[in-house]
Parts: sequence; C-alpha cells; structure tokens
Amino acid sequence: MATEILVPQLGFEMSEGILAEWLAEDGANVKEGDPLYAIEAEKSTNEIESPATGRLKIIGRLGETYAVGTVIGIIE
Repeated sequence: MATEILVPQLGFEMSEGILAEWLAEDGANVKEGDPLYAIEAEKSTNEIESPATGRLKIIGRLGETYAVGTVIGIIE
C-alpha cells in the first residue's frame, strides 16, 4: 500500500512551505524515520522524516511553494 508524503503543518499559523531539499533520490529505498526532505516555513528550515519504509517517488519540485496537506511524494 502506498503512503503519501504530505506537506506538514509545522506551526499553528503555517499554511504553506517551500520544498528546500530532498534528502533521498527519486527511486531510492527509504526507511521509516529516516530524514526525507527539508521544508522552509516561518523563517526556518525543518527536516521531515519518512512516514514509511519503501521506494520513494518524488512529485514535488525543489523551490516550489506548496500548501499544507499537498502530496509531494509517494512511498510504495
């Protein structure tokens, strides 16, 4: 079963974030809890962990702004 990678809400008033960096490459095998990507929001950059174990399919593009809850990748 695939797991969607969503832009998280990191602060009470956060409504969007900038995808700053992928810490794993498209097609890479990732493990739950591993650092997966970095997002810039509210004047800080945060590393987000993988929500599942499997193969990463990147959808989101670096430097783009995404609303909270937007799917930026899938782990299959």
